[in-house]
Amino acid sequence: MGESVDTSRRNFLRGRYEGRSQRVLPPGVTVASLEACTGCGKCVEFCPTHIIRLISDRPSLDLSIAECTFCGRCAELCPEPVFTGRPQHFPHVAMIGEYCLAKNRTDCQACRDACPTEAIRFRPRAGGPFLPEVIEEACTGCGACLAVCPVAAIGIREASREHAHV
Repeated sequence: MGESVDTSRRNFLRGRYEGRSQRVLPPGVTVASLEACTGCGKCVEFCPTHIIRLISDRPSLDLSIAECTFCGRCAELCPEPVFTGRPQHFPHVAMIGEYCLAKNRTDCQACRDACPTEAIRFRPRAGGPFLPEVIEEACTGCGACLAVCPVAAIGIREASREHAHV
C-alpha cells in the first residue's frame, strides 16, 4: 500500500531501476499511528530539510535528497496523534552496496564525511582504496550518506539492534 516508485534517471541509466522502494516513515510514526493521518501536509510544509512527501495522503521520507535531523518539527505541527514519540534514530541502518566506488577501486569517502554520527568508517586494504563499513550501533538511519553518494550505492536495511534489559 502506498509504496513509491523510484523513477530517477540516474538509477534507470545505471541499470538499477527498482519498481518499488521501501517506504520510510518520519521518526515517531508507526504503521498503526499512520492511520490517524488526515493528509493535511503540515509536516511536508514545515520540514526544514524538505524530505517529507505525501504518498497516498500519508507522510513518507525521501532520504535521497537530504537527511532527517530529528528536529521534531513534523511532530510538533501535526494536529493528529500520528507521532508517538521523539526518537533519535530509525528502525533501519545504512548498508553499502556493491556499486560503491571504493569497492570498485575508486577512492571516495563522501558517505563518511557526511555522517553526523561517524557511523561509517573506512578500513585499509592492500593495493586499493580503503573499504567502507557501517558501525550499526552508531548509525541513526538519518540518510545523510544516501543523499551524498555519487553512485546511489547506499540503501537501508532493518536494524538488528538488541534492546538491553534494565
